[in-house]
Amino acid sequence: MYFAALLARTEDGWEASDKELDDVETLSDLAELAREASPEDDTVLVLIEQEDAWFGVVRIDGEDDPRIYVSDAAAAARSSYGEILLTAELLGRDPDTDEPDLDALDLDGTEDGESDADPDTDEDDEEAGTSAEAVPHGPVGDPEILDDLGVGKKELSALDADDALGAIAEALGASEVLETVR
Repeated sequence: MYFAALLARTEDGWEASDKELDDVETLSDLAELAREASPEDDTVLVLIEQEDAWFGVVRIDGEDDPRIYVSDAAAAARSSYGEILLTAELLGRDPDTDEPDLDALDLDGTEDGESDADPDTDEDDEEAGTSAEAVPHGPVGDPEILDDLGVGKKELSALDADDALGAIAEALGASEVLETVR
């Protein structure tokens, strides 16, 4: 089960809206959706959680590039919403490299349908186009994403996925508005 909400900071405080992310395919789409929530170019936070597995925060300040924090990259890589947040740059990869390095492939004759796959390999990771080695377990992104809003690096990294969005909203003074869209 997923939950996603937008919190837009306005002169009157935080305003929350729940948004369907079904049509969002890229981080650019997500940033555009967030910017539409704040016509004044104020700060907008996109809060996403997958029940007890991971949470993510995307911060959009006007036309600046989105800042991202994901609590568990490996767990997020197994979800469609997580894949949106886990950009090549966030994972420390060259964003211009879309194709695999053919010289690095192990072409040992098993590519014709034979399988010497490791039985411990997670098929979900393979289907998502990522290997377990390529996506780190644990947090990725900008741990200082909410520093100026009252949630420091240490507090953010200590949050559990099951109550993180509530704790973030409480620190922002936006728990009531978040609950209205939950």
